[in-house]
Amino acid sequence: MPTDGTGIVEMDPWLGPFKDDLRHRFSKANEWIQKLNNHEGGLKEFSKGYEKFGINVARNGTITYREWAPNAVNANFIGDFNGWNRQSHPMKKNGFGVWEITLPPVNGKPAIPHNTKVKIDFQLPSGERVDRLPAWIKRVTQDLSVSPVYDAVFWNPEKKYVFKNPRPKKPKSARVYEAHVGISTTEYRVGTYTEFTANVLPRIKKLGYNVIQLMAIQEHAYYASFGYQVTSFFAASSRYGTPEELMELIDTAHGMGITVLLDIVHSHACKNVLDGINMYDGSDHLYFHEGGRGRHELWDSRLFNYGHHEVLRFLISNLRFYMEEYQFDGFRFDGVTSILYTHHGIGTGFSGGYHEYFGSNVDEEGVVYLMLANEMIHENFPEAITIAEDVSGMPGLCVPLALGGVGFDYRLAMAIPDMWIKLLKEKKDDEWDMSNICWILTNRRHGEKTIAYAESHDQALVGDKSILMWLCDKELYTNMSTLTDFTPIIERGLALHKMIRLLTHGLGGEGYLNFEGNEFGHPEWLDFPRAGNNNSFHYARRQWNILDDPLLRYKFLNDFDASMQHLEQRYGWLHAPQAYISLKHEGDKIIVFERAGLVFVFNFHPTESFADFRIGIEQAGTYRIVLNTDRKELGGLGRIDESVRFFTTDFNWNGRKNFTQVYIPTRTAIVLALEDA
Repeated sequence: MPTDGTGIVEMDPWLGPFKDDLRHRFSKANEWIQKLNNHEGGLKEFSKGYEKFGINVARNGTITYREWAPNAVNANFIGDFNGWNRQSHPMKKNGFGVWEITLPPVNGKPAIPHNTKVKIDFQLPSGERVDRLPAWIKRVTQDLSVSPVYDAVFWNPEKKYVFKNPRPKKPKSARVYEAHVGISTTEYRVGTYTEFTANVLPRIKKLGYNVIQLMAIQEHAYYASFGYQVTSFFAASSRYGTPEELMELIDTAHGMGITVLLDIVHSHACKNVLDGINMYDGSDHLYFHEGGRGRHELWDSRLFNYGHHEVLRFLISNLRFYMEEYQFDGFRFDGVTSILYTHHGIGTGFSGGYHEYFGSNVDEEGVVYLMLANEMIHENFPEAITIAEDVSGMPGLCVPLALGGVGFDYRLAMAIPDMWIKLLKEKKDDEWDMSNICWILTNRRHGEKTIAYAESHDQALVGDKSILMWLCDKELYTNMSTLTDFTPIIERGLALHKMIRLLTHGLGGEGYLNFEGNEFGHPEWLDFPRAGNNNSFHYARRQWNILDDPLLRYKFLNDFDASMQHLEQRYGWLHAPQAYISLKHEGDKIIVFERAGLVFVFNFHPTESFADFRIGIEQAGTYRIVLNTDRKELGGLGRIDESVRFFTTDFNWNGRKNFTQVYIPTRTAIVLALEDA
C-alpha cells in the first residue's frame, strides 16, 4: 500500500488523475505533524492547549492566565476579584504575542473566587482600550436584566464532578438520536441538562438508540441561531445549567450504554465583538482571515484561518477539551463543506465530477485541519466517532489519514431527506420512481460509511414541515385521536411515515439518524424565540404530551420506531454489507432487498395489494415475519397473519437462488428472517 497519501486510489481508481493533489495535502498534514513533534511535543501535547491557555489553577491554588493577542500593546486582568482595577494586575507579553499573569493563592485558596466575573482589558496601538472575555473561558453567563452581552465567569467549584461510568465501546451500528437540550421540554421555556437527563434519556434508551448527538452546546449569544453562531468555544451553554449538570447527563447516558457526540461548530464563528472572539485584539485577522476571505456571506459570520499555528491550537484543543473535560465520545462536525472549499459551497452545485474536489476551489488548509483533527481524536480516543456534514460528496472524507483520506468515521447522507421532501411536495403516490428512490438511498462511496436519515433538524426548521406534516397536514389537529375516524389521509400518513423510515434505515447507509420528536411524527416545525415571532416559545419545544396521551395515534409511530431500532440491534444490518436489491418494480411499486440475512419487502402502491407475490431470496429455509408496518398496535390495519411461515423453493428468481410468495397489502412493508435466526 502506498505511503504517500495515494493509498485511497486503490479504493477508488477514479482518483488516479489526482494523485499529485492527494500527495500534496497528505504532505502538508505530515509537515504539520512533524512541526508539532519538533516544537510542541507532538500533536497530543499540542491538543492540550487548554491546560496552558485561558485561566488554569494549579493544585496549590496558583492561577495562571494566558491569552494570545499580539496586536495589543498593553493588557490587564480585571474582574470582581480586584474591583475591576485596570492597573493592579498588568500582564506580560512574550515574543509570540501571548500575554500572561500569575496570581498566587491567598490564604491557601485561589485569588479569584469561584463563580465571579472576569475580563481582560487591552490597550490597542491607537490608544483605545477594549474589554474582552477570555477566549478560552470555560463558563459564560447572561443577565438579561442588565445586558444581553455575556459575562465571563471563573468556574472553579470546590467539589469536582467525578464520572462514575466508563465510556461505551464504539457501536458497530450507529443509531443516532439528534437532540437539543433547550427544546426538550413541553413547557414554554428553555429546558435544562438535568431535565434532559431525567426525562429524555430514558426515552432514548427505551427506543433503542445507542448514540446521542447533542446540538447547541457551545455557548452562543443568540438562542435562535440554533447554536450555530458560537461566541465562547470552550464554554458549555449556561442557559441549560452548570458544567457539572452536563457532565452528569453524559455520565448517565454512558451508564445506559449510550455514546454521546457533540455537534461541534468549527466552520465559522459569531461576529460578536463584546462577547465573542471577533476583532479580539483589535485586529481583523487574529483567529480569522482578514477581509472578504474571513467572512461568510450567507451566515454573516467569521471564517477561521486554518493555516495559522495558534488557530490550529485553539480548534484542536477545543476538541480534546470536550473529550477530556466532559467525556464526550466524538463529534458531528458542522458545515464541513464550508471548511473544505474556498467558495464554502455558496452558489455551487456539485455534479459529482472529480475535478470539483481538487484544484483552486479547495481550501487545502481547511482540509489539512480536518485531517489533523481526526488524527488527534482517533489516536488518543480509539473508540471515538466523528461525523462530517458535507453536501459536496468529497471522496476520501471517511478514509483514514494513512491512506490519504480526511479521517472521518461517517458522512451524513444529505441527499436522502431532500429526496423524500421533494417526493412528498411534488409527486403523487403513483408517480414515485422506485428505481430513483433506491439509487439515492444506495448512492454512496465504496468503503466510506454513511449515516442515513429521512429528516434531521434541517427539515424541522421554520418554513419547512416534518414528514408527517407533509403527509397529513391539518388532519393532524383533527384526526389523530383513536376516538375519531381513521381517515384515508391519516391511514396513508402513518403507513408512509413508517415505510419511509424503514426503507431509509435498511437501505440508506451504515448508520441511521433521527431528530428528536420525529420518531413519533412531531406535528409542528421548530422555531426559536425571536423578534419575528414575538419571542414565542410555542415552537421551541417538544410535545411529549401528545406522545404520552394513550388516545392519540402518535404512540403508534413511536412504538414502530422502537421496534425498528431493536430489530436492527438484533440483526445488525447497519454494519452488514450493503443490501442486494432484487426487485424495483415500477408498475407494482414494489421494492425487495436483502441485508444481514433479512428480506425487506415494500409495497408503495397506493391502491393495490398483492397475494402470493413472488420474491427472490438467496438463502433457502423457512422464513417468518419479524416486523410488519401494518400491525394494529403500530397504527396499521392488521391485514397480515404473522403466524404464516414462508418456505423457499429452489428456483432462480430475480437473480436469487430461491423464491417464496408473500401477501403484501397496499402501503405496507414487511421484514422476513429465517425462523431459527
